[in-house]
Amino acid sequence: MGNLDMKTLLSNSVFLFISCLLLLFANGSLANVKTHYHDFIVQATPVKRLCKTHNIITVNGMFPGPTLEINNGDTLVIKVTNRARYNVTIHWHGVRQMRTGWADGPEFVTQCPIRPGSSYTYRFTIQGQEGTLWWHAHSSWLRATVYGALIIHPKHGSSYPFPTPRRQATLLLGEWWDGNPIDVVRRATRTGAAPQVSDAYTINGQPGDLYKCSSKGTTIIPIDSGETNLLRVVNSALNQELFFSIANHKLTVVGADASYTKPFTTSVLMLGPGQTTDVLISGDQPPNRYYMAARAYQSAQNAPFGNTTTTAILEYKSAPCPAKKGISSTPIMASLPAFNDTNTATTFSRSFRSPRRVEVPTEIDENLFFTIGLGLNNCPKNFKPSRCQGPNGTRFTSSMNNVSFVLPSNFSLLQAHYQGIPGVFTTDFPPNPPLKFDYTGNVSRSLFQPVPGTKLYKLKYGSTVQIVLQDTSIVTPENHPIHLHGYDFYIIAEGFGNFNPRKDPAKFNLIDPPLRNTVAVPVNGWAVIRFVADNPGVWIMHCHLDVHITWGLAMAFLVENGVGELQSIEAPPPDLPIC
Repeated sequence: MGNLDMKTLLSNSVFLFISCLLLLFANGSLANVKTHYHDFIVQATPVKRLCKTHNIITVNGMFPGPTLEINNGDTLVIKVTNRARYNVTIHWHGVRQMRTGWADGPEFVTQCPIRPGSSYTYRFTIQGQEGTLWWHAHSSWLRATVYGALIIHPKHGSSYPFPTPRRQATLLLGEWWDGNPIDVVRRATRTGAAPQVSDAYTINGQPGDLYKCSSKGTTIIPIDSGETNLLRVVNSALNQELFFSIANHKLTVVGADASYTKPFTTSVLMLGPGQTTDVLISGDQPPNRYYMAARAYQSAQNAPFGNTTTTAILEYKSAPCPAKKGISSTPIMASLPAFNDTNTATTFSRSFRSPRRVEVPTEIDENLFFTIGLGLNNCPKNFKPSRCQGPNGTRFTSSMNNVSFVLPSNFSLLQAHYQGIPGVFTTDFPPNPPLKFDYTGNVSRSLFQPVPGTKLYKLKYGSTVQIVLQDTSIVTPENHPIHLHGYDFYIIAEGFGNFNPRKDPAKFNLIDPPLRNTVAVPVNGWAVIRFVADNPGVWIMHCHLDVHITWGLAMAFLVENGVGELQSIEAPPPDLPIC
C-alpha cells in the first residue's frame, strides 16, 4: 500500500472515529455522563434521641448522612476528611468497583484507615447498576451512625421498567444505642461476651411514636390518592434483620440491591443488614395517616434482641386535619410478623426473580462449600474470668470453614497483594470444610473452637464460581446476611437442613435467579450463589451482622489480574492512607 493510500486510510479512520463520538453524544450515550464531587466531613455531632443528647459520629453533621443521587454511568469523587477521634473508612455498599478496589473502603482490606486529622478521596464510576445502594463506615462499629443512601437513577434518556412514580422517598432502617457504639463493641471484645443490644430501631434516624420522647421527630412520608410512589427501603441496622410493612397497603417489589426484579406484591418485607428493596405503593386507601413500621426478625434461639418497633408515618395530603373534631391523630397501626416468623421471611426471599432470562454461569471452574456460623473459644490460661464471659467461661467467636478471619494491622490486604509484601496473608483458605459433620444437627463441642487466620482464596480472572453457603448449628443456628464486596451474584437456590450435592442441584434456578450483593442464608439452611470473577483485586465476603464480622465471620477472595490493562486493577491513588 502506498503512502497516499495509508494517509487516506488513517484520515478515514479518524473521520469515522469522530463521527461515532458525535453520534454517541447526539444519542445521549456520553453527553450527559457527569462527575459528581462531594466533601464528607466525619465529625462528632450532638443529637437528641430518647430524651437524651448524645455526641455521635456523623458525616457533615447529618444523621443519617447525606443522600447521593447520580445516574447510571456517572462518576463519584468524594473527599473524606476525618475530624473525629476514631479511625474511619467509607464503603460504597454494592458498587461493583470495576478495577477500582482502592475505593471499596473496608478497613485493612482495601485500604488502611483514615486517621484523625487526615483525608482520602474515593473515585469510582457506576457501571450498569440502577436502583438503591448505600454507603457506610467500615471501621469498628462506626456504621451505627455513619451511613446514607446512594440512589442510582437510569441513564439520561432511559426510564424505569415500570410506570414513572409520582414521588420517591428513601427509608433507612437503623439501630440506636443510648451508649457509645464503639464503647459497646470494645466492652464485648474485652469480656468475650455478646454485646449489649440496641435501645431502639429507627427510620431515617428517628425511633418514632412508640418510644419515649421521640414522637416529635417521627419521619413523615407524603402520598396522595391515586398516586403510585416509589419507596427505597434500606436495612442499615448494625446487627438486626428487620421486617417492614405499611398499614393497609400492599407493596410491589420492583428492585433490590440496585438490580431490577420481576414485580411481585407482598404485605411485608424482610431485609438483612446491607440489603435494599425498591417498592411501588399506590395511594388506594381512604385519605388518612398510616404507620410504616419495622421490627426484628430474630432467627437465633435464645439470643437477646431489641423486641421493639420503630415507626414512620405515611400521610395522605388530602387526609383530614387531626385537630378536626372526630378525627383521631393516631395513625392506623401496621401489622408485622412475629419476631421468629421464619416462614414469612423465607416466602419473601424466595419470591425474587430477575425480570427476564439471564446468563447464569453453567460451566463451573471453582465449586466451593463454605460453612458459616458462630463458635466458642476456650478461655486462654492467661485471661482472668472477667475476660471470658461467654457461655460456661468461654469467649464468643465465629468462622467460615472453621477459620476465624483476622484482619492485618500494618498493611491492607490489597496493598500487600499489589506490592508483593510477604507475611500479611496466606492463600490457603479451604475450599471445603476441613471436617464434614452434620452441619445443622447436634454438633460435637470439639468443633466449636475455630482456628484464627488471615487466609484468602485465590481466583483466576474470568473463572466461574459457585459457593454453597451452609449455616451451622454451632452455638445456635441463625439467618446470616452474607455480603460479597466487588461483585453481584445470582442466588440460584436456597433450602433448609444440610445441602445435598446429589439431590439439591435439581432445585437450581438457572433461568431467572435474582441478582444480589447480599444473600440472607436461611437459619439452619443453605444458599447457593454464582458469579464470574471478572473484577481483579481483594474482596472480602462477610456476615453483615457486625457483631459476627467482629468475631471473624468473614473470608476474602484474591482475584488475579487478567490480560492487559482493562483486566487489571488500577494503580493505587497517591493519597491512599498508610497504616
